[in-house]
Amino acid sequence: MRYGLASSTWGEEERQAIIEVIDGNVYTMGKRVKGFEEKFAGYFGMKYPVMCNSGSSANLIAVASLFYKKENPLKRGDEVIVPCISWSTTFHPLHQYGLRLKFVDIDLHTLNYDINELKKAVTAGTKMIVAVSILGNPCRFDEITGICEENNIILFEDNCESMGAKFNGRYTGTFGLVNTFSTFFSHHISTMEGGVVLTDDKEIYNIIKSLRNHGWTRDQDEDSPIFERRDDDFFEAYRFILPGYNVRPGEIHGAIGTRQLDKLEYFLQIRRKNAGHFVNLFKDDERFIIQREVGESSWFSFTMIINPELNIDRKKVLQRLKDADIEHRIITGGNILRNDVIKYYDYEVTKSTNADIAHYNGFFVGNHPYDVRDKIDYLHRTLKNI
Repeated sequence: MRYGLASSTWGEEERQAIIEVIDGNVYTMGKRVKGFEEKFAGYFGMKYPVMCNSGSSANLIAVASLFYKKENPLKRGDEVIVPCISWSTTFHPLHQYGLRLKFVDIDLHTLNYDINELKKAVTAGTKMIVAVSILGNPCRFDEITGICEENNIILFEDNCESMGAKFNGRYTGTFGLVNTFSTFFSHHISTMEGGVVLTDDKEIYNIIKSLRNHGWTRDQDEDSPIFERRDDDFFEAYRFILPGYNVRPGEIHGAIGTRQLDKLEYFLQIRRKNAGHFVNLFKDDERFIIQREVGESSWFSFTMIINPELNIDRKKVLQRLKDADIEHRIITGGNILRNDVIKYYDYEVTKSTNADIAHYNGFFVGNHPYDVRDKIDYLHRTLKNI
């Protein structure tokens, strides 16, 4: 592939981390996962981290936790506001727990919520807003947190595509009551498969730990607020308190994550240098709408939306990319409303005009944690005469 979507970030450090786990002969979740969790929470300035086996699982157990908290838990049928564009497993856990989804349109330039549309969508029945910083680009958290505070609405932050991004100097993935991250192969750091939930709420933290691990009491804090210990150690060893899952990570994932986190700042610097070059080449090209940075993006990828006012056939553009051996894909799964799965949801739509434009006119190409400015030049040359 002349210009691919993603590349490995592993080196000798990750190889040694794997060997250390093999030599120790302990593979299930243990001290290396715990070490990574603590380091991850410290990096982002949050109190409580829970690692799991994917960002999708992080969303699942984070959503589930809000149904089991003691005060004002979510209930089936509650209204949750979501953007029309995000990855599928932003939405699926919400549906799986019986929430009613209200879809709100995006801003065509940032690809995040159209804030005016979001404000209009809020009702007295809105219980939660899911904020997704698309492909590294922060949401307008000043506006979103204000809406949530004024209306006593839970803020859930899906930050799986945007590790290391900042809004007003604060990391995305730290604004919500619960916040989720992914450490999949193509993301900002990679444990190959993996995810993390961050929260500052001790009750939710303990709920999430139980949900991750069969619904057990095992691995609970000594002062856990979600159950009372009994004196019968025989029973306590296999005591189930929540209808949980098994979405635990392995020790190899924790060991690799610890090494990867040391490299994150460098990866972000390179991604931002690549992004500066991309923006400089395409910012005045009226054929394409490129993503406008909000705050400090961590630049997962480079999005391009063919200007709907121009008579340019996306099929021809994509064929040109294919012929040039430039890998590309739809923007974050496209508008979920245009996917077959939507027939299973309980939902309503306020507006989806811009999301449809992004769905039918858009695509993205890869960014990488190494210098790809020559590849961006090649992309520019490839698209020059279309």
